[in-house]
Amino acid sequence: MDARVIDGLDQVSPESWNALIGSNFPFLEHDFLRTLEETRCVGADTGWLPQHLLLHDKGQLVGAVPLYLKTDSYGEYIFDWEWANAYQRHGLPYYPKLTCAIPYTPATGPRLLVHPKAPEVQVQARLLEEVHTLLDSSLSSSLHFLFIPESEVPVFKEAGFIIRHSYQFHWKNPGYADFAEFLDALKGRRRKEILRERRQVREQRLEISWIRGDSLKRWHTDLFYRFYQTTIHHKWANAYLTRGFFHKVFERMASQVLLVLAMQDGEYVAGTLNFHKGNRLYGRYWGCTQEFRSLHFELCYYQTIEYAIQNGIELFEAGAQGPHKLQRGFLPSLTYSAHWISDPVFRKAISEYSAREQQAIATGFAEAEEGHPYRNAASSPPAPPQPVYSIKS
Repeated sequence: MDARVIDGLDQVSPESWNALIGSNFPFLEHDFLRTLEETRCVGADTGWLPQHLLLHDKGQLVGAVPLYLKTDSYGEYIFDWEWANAYQRHGLPYYPKLTCAIPYTPATGPRLLVHPKAPEVQVQARLLEEVHTLLDSSLSSSLHFLFIPESEVPVFKEAGFIIRHSYQFHWKNPGYADFAEFLDALKGRRRKEILRERRQVREQRLEISWIRGDSLKRWHTDLFYRFYQTTIHHKWANAYLTRGFFHKVFERMASQVLLVLAMQDGEYVAGTLNFHKGNRLYGRYWGCTQEFRSLHFELCYYQTIEYAIQNGIELFEAGAQGPHKLQRGFLPSLTYSAHWISDPVFRKAISEYSAREQQAIATGFAEAEEGHPYRNAASSPPAPPQPVYSIKS
């Protein structure tokens, strides 16, 4: 098998790349990652320099890793600023580092991409070998795989990576017939709160619509970009994504885009952008031009839960953070990342730090168990695994 590194997805065909990515994760699509590159959301001066690893066997692409050379830790959502500060205090450079992630997207999906007809174990092992070679040649301090699926955790553990836990709140669908059945599964207080919040939206004369596929028009892009900018302004955040990015994604991935819009008195006032692929739904961005009671919950959670039920979606990831999601039917779910730290002293320290962090997260899960929103205890979050870590030289 032959390995090479490319600095842009325009150097590999969409068909070859997409054959590796599976049926449920839209953010690895060639169109999504290439659009980030074409619209300069990643690249020079963004902190994300593409260094994608490709593995060919007899001319066919059999494996890949979407990699970026990072000069900061912005847009990752697995926070390692303290690690960087510790390096600085000891006079060592933490940047550049190599990161396998979807830029600005805290969603779990495959990271070691393998063609379904290729030998998975062999290809994964070779990909990790080649990534280590790239780590050395790039003079990076470390290697990070963010938001890896649980199925990949044993692969990284066996390879000696430090496994770090974090968590998000996900909504899972056991097969509800409609939103009313979902409400019936909740405890009485939670059910009443949701009904009250939905009633508040109706009382403000807000009309909700779903837009996707051929119904998406160019003016929807400009509209949503305005909503995106309001959120950036209110949170004093950086606008990582450009208007051009939204234009091209809406055009190229229309069949996977779900836009939920709110209108009052004939004027659109808020919207949320979601992506749907296979049996997964991912909430990404929200924006609103003025304050409305409970509208955020309606657009970001209740409308998308209704959509998920109608379309047989099994899992809805509504984005990072948000303990307020618990009372609205979302349950805490472990997320995982894998880290290789080249310096042996820092490697030991970060391993121990990650073990303590895992214990704190386990405590948080226990607290969520006491306050979960469902009547049936079987719907409560499962107990997380006990912290384990190993250090391999």
